[in-house]
Amino acid sequence: MQVAVVGAGAVGCYYGGLLLRAGHDVTFIGRQPHVDAINAHGLLLDTNTFNGRLPARAATDTHALAPPDLVLVCVKSADTEQAGRSLAGRLRPETSVLSLQNGVDNAPRLNAVIGHAVIPVVVYVGSEMAGPGHVRHHGGGDLAIGPSAASEALAEALQAAGIRTTIAEDIDRTLWSKLIINCAFNALSAVAGISYGPMLEVEGTRDVVTSAVQEAVAVSRASGVSISDDIIEQILKIPAMMPNQMSSTAQDLARGKPSEIDFLNGYVVRKGAELGIATPTNHALQVMVKLAERGKEFSGRR
Repeated sequence: MQVAVVGAGAVGCYYGGLLLRAGHDVTFIGRQPHVDAINAHGLLLDTNTFNGRLPARAATDTHALAPPDLVLVCVKSADTEQAGRSLAGRLRPETSVLSLQNGVDNAPRLNAVIGHAVIPVVVYVGSEMAGPGHVRHHGGGDLAIGPSAASEALAEALQAAGIRTTIAEDIDRTLWSKLIINCAFNALSAVAGISYGPMLEVEGTRDVVTSAVQEAVAVSRASGVSISDDIIEQILKIPAMMPNQMSSTAQDLARGKPSEIDFLNGYVVRKGAELGIATPTNHALQVMVKLAERGKEFSGRR
């Protein structure tokens, strides 16, 4: 397949790298440092089972992009509309567009811009950009994709590339469940600069996580999305399962990049306000991250 990865960051480079290794023709669209490194030296894919450079093409925009068979949209949620505008006029009717993004509303936002069906995808991977053109995999890697006429064929192609993929018939529930996990841990990991493992050892953290989850579950159910009754129990197991993982929000703050907090805890706050549901814990976590971002801005000016 001709594959375009729009957003050559930790998620895009990991899945694009696996597709590249499986023999697909992959073009990465990303920021200049990664683009230059990929074009000069290939993509460095660093996993538990493979560490090597894969020849690849990269560009900073989609102007020279041939009409692809598959597009993986992996940009930050704040850049969804911009990514959509960049794809306008470059898709064929049969092109499959997958949104591998945090949050629950990126697929409809993207669809509104490009006028093309977008399949939402829930991503379960720990990865980071360890340097220009260098993606490091920490664990996980499963995908859950929404149902569509193309989903079965896409799942087979992804499975053949070593990406465990399921078709989630109730994709809204899967998206919200992932959002709730992000609301539980992302902000705390970011503000403290702490990985998931030792997080719950700090007194009071379990209570904060539980409160954030309860608020998000209430908002999801009021939005018409059913969430499992044992979600808190399952979420509290995650730090032991992924002890060394830093949240994507923590990685953004560490690199001085804008976070997606407004589309995580912030989304729950906005939706809760629409529905008349109080979300004080999620609001506090959102504000904490925005304060940390502002602190980084001021320290960078000195």
